[in-house]
Order: sequence, then C-alpha cells, then structure tokens
Amino acid sequence: MNRGHPLIVVKNMSAQHGPAIGWRLLLRVIGAGLLIATAAIHLDLYLTGYNSIATIGPLFLFQVIAAFALGGLMLATASRLVAALGAGFALSTLGGYLLTVQFGLFGFREVRTTAGIVAGIIEVLAFAVLAFYAATPAAEALASGSARSDSAKLAAAAAARRGGVGGTSDRVRGGGAGATSAAVRGRGPDWLTAGVSRPLAAAGTAVVSVVALGLLGGALAAAGSAASTASSTSSSAALKTASIGGMTVLVNSAGRTLYWFAPDTSNKSACYGSCAAYWPPVPGPLKAGPGVTGTLATITRTDGSTQETYNGHPLYAYIGDSGPGQAHGNNLNLNGGLWHVVPVSA
Repeated sequence: MNRGHPLIVVKNMSAQHGPAIGWRLLLRVIGAGLLIATAAIHLDLYLTGYNSIATIGPLFLFQVIAAFALGGLMLATASRLVAALGAGFALSTLGGYLLTVQFGLFGFREVRTTAGIVAGIIEVLAFAVLAFYAATPAAEALASGSARSDSAKLAAAAAARRGGVGGTSDRVRGGGAGATSAAVRGRGPDWLTAGVSRPLAAAGTAVVSVVALGLLGGALAAAGSAASTASSTSSSAALKTASIGGMTVLVNSAGRTLYWFAPDTSNKSACYGSCAAYWPPVPGPLKAGPGVTGTLATITRTDGSTQETYNGHPLYAYIGDSGPGQAHGNNLNLNGGLWHVVPVSA
C-alpha cells in the first residue's frame, strides 16, 4: 500500500506543475520581448529627433538603456522582483508620455504620432504580462508548498493509524503531524513574497491595464496631430523674420523657426510618415510679412494638402522647438538628410 508514499506525491506534484513552469517561461519571454520592443521604438525616436531636445533627449536615452537592461534581465533570470521593476518601468514610461502629450513636460509638448501610439500600447501590454508574472508565485514554490502540505497530511494519517493500533494517538494529537502541519502553515511566507492567486493577479492587472488604455486613448484623442501642431499659421497669416544666433531667419506668424530639408526639390517634399511627425510641413498659401523678400509659392503633397515654399524650399517646423527664438533643428542630420534654418536672403 504505497499509493500515498510522500516520494510518489512529490513526483506527482512535479508532473502537475510542469505546465505551469512552461507558462511562466513563456511569460518571461513575452515580457522581455515587449520591453525590448519599447526600447527599440524609443531608440529610433531618440536618433530621429529627440536627441536634440533638452532634457527630453537624455530621458529618452535613459528609457532605451533601462528597457534593454530590464528585458535582458528578464530573459536571464526568473526573478519576480525584476518583473515587478519592468512592470513599474513600463507604466511610468507610459505616464511620462501621457503627461507630455496632455500638458507638456520640461517645456516640450508631444504630438500624436503612430510611433507614440504603438509604444503606448506595447507599454500597457508589457505592464500586464510582467505584473501578472510578478504577482503570482513561481511554479516551483507551488509544487514545493503542495508537496509539503500533502506530505504532512499523509504523515498525520499514518500517525493516526499507528495510534489506533499501538496507543500513540495522544502523542499524535499533542505534538505529532498536527503540530507539523501547523508549523508548515506558520513557516509559510506572506503574500508579498509568495504572491497571490492567479485569478486575483489577473483581475488586478486587467483593471490597471484597462485604466491605462483609457487614459492613453483620452490623451491621444485630445492631442494635436503633427499637422495641427504645425498649423499655427493660416491662409491669412504672414511669414515673418527673426534674429536667431546672429542670423536673420524665416519664422511663422507665431515666431517659431522654419526649416528646409536638403533632399527636397522645388516641387516635391521628401518628408513623410514619421519624418513629417517631427518636422511638420507648413501649410500654405501664406503672405510675406515685413522683411520677407524671397519668393513664396506652394506645392501639393501626396495627401492633397498644400505646403508653403520659400525660394523653392518646402518649409517645415520642428517639434524640438518649444517656442520662438529656438532653432534646435538647425544643421541636424535626421530622417534621411540635413535640416537648415531659412535665411531670408536665400
């Protein structure tokens, strides 16, 4: 009669928890992959324009390094602490993005871009996976705890049988398996170290994730797109001039510096997609204000909108400039070519 032998019970429990170990490995890989994906997006954003923005640029670089590091640690270890750090990082990164979109941060206000939307969704997914992993106990701990509990029950039953035959039942009741079982319960770690049940972990992460997605959707719905951010001028507005860095350059009616892109031609823009998100085309037609002596014209972009040109150069703003008097985009080699301010004598 060895059906209840403790060794057999441990083997059975290990077999039962084998699939759980596989699922936790899958969660680790998915969580690490999502962190690395966010790192790749932020790296692209950093290299294609954000590296020139004061404070925001270094923060983007920190996000890249931290996300790659946490993703690598998740792949290399099974630490629930690393998973918790990764979940907190993903949620805090999303929070920073929402603040920048909704209110602005460090004098810079983000615009609605495809890259930003994708990164936000990935960050919510990364939080959900990593938070669930961090909140639930490891499969090995479940197997060990279950094995200890079953072994204690078997020991109690065996002691009771011995007591019925050999008169040791009082010893069992006083300090035998019952005490062992209580000791096992007493030694059990609290919920912070042992984790919570899977249903509770799933419910908690689901609630936070839904709230985060709602905030993301609300912030993006209220945010301006690159085109609307660039449209601080209208058809009745005039281009002006301003002195920046000892040079008289072209600015829009709000005083923001305008740029031209080296790969462009006089009748065609080479800046679309993510490029146009960070270098918003200036809509036309516009009037020439005092001091603007060059030739104004317009070109038609592929979406049918019109873009203003000055002396044959299509004009752009730059999201790295948070206000008048700034020219952070001058001489940058980004998005496929060089960017320059527009001298009024050009």
